[in-house]
Amino acid sequence: PVPSRRRASPSAWPRLPRRAVALIVDVEGARLSWVAHGVIEPPQDEALSVRLLHLFDALGAVIAQWAPDEAAIEETFVNMNPSSTLKLGHARAAAMLAPAKAGIMVAKYAALDIKKSVVGAGRAEKEQVLFMVRRLLPKAPDMKADAADALACAITHAHKRKMRGLAQTLTARSAPGANPPSRSEALGQLKRGEAS
Repeated sequence: PVPSRRRASPSAWPRLPRRAVALIVDVEGARLSWVAHGVIEPPQDEALSVRLLHLFDALGAVIAQWAPDEAAIEETFVNMNPSSTLKLGHARAAAMLAPAKAGIMVAKYAALDIKKSVVGAGRAEKEQVLFMVRRLLPKAPDMKADAADALACAITHAHKRKMRGLAQTLTARSAPGANPPSRSEALGQLKRGEAS
C-alpha cells in the first residue's frame, strides 16, 4: 500500500535554556514546501519542570493545530558540560512525548546526517544550513538559525522517508518472479511520491 502523498512533518530543535522550534514541512511527491515554523520559548525564570511542561504543551498545541502524519527530532549530542547535556535530554524527551501522545512515531537523526542531507557535508556550519534551507524552502519567511536547524531536520526526514520507500519498492520488485523496475522507472516513482 502506498501512503498518501501529502505529509506534514513537525520537527523539534529542543534547546531548553533558550528556545525550542516547531515547524511543519509539507511533502507532495518529490516536492517539499514550507507550511509553518515558530519558536517555543519556555519561561526562563521558572523551574525546569515548568519549562519542560511548557515545551510539551506547546508542541501538543502545534500537533493539534496541524495534524501531522510524522515527526522527527535531532539526536542528543554529549558535550563537555554534563548538566547541559542532561537538560537537553530532558527537553528532547518532552519534545518526543508530545507526538507520541498523539500516536505519531518520532524519527531520530544525528546532526551529521542532517547537515549531510541538507548541505552535502556533515561538518557544515550553521550559516550553510540556513542558506540551504532557504534555497530548499523559498517561501519560508526569514528565520533564525534554530528554526533553520529544525527545518533541516524535517527536510532530512522527508528525504530519508522517500529513500526508504524507494528501497522497499525495489526490494519488493526484485523478489523471485517479480520484474525489477528499471532505474528510470524507480526514479520516476520517487519523483511522483509512489515509492514513499
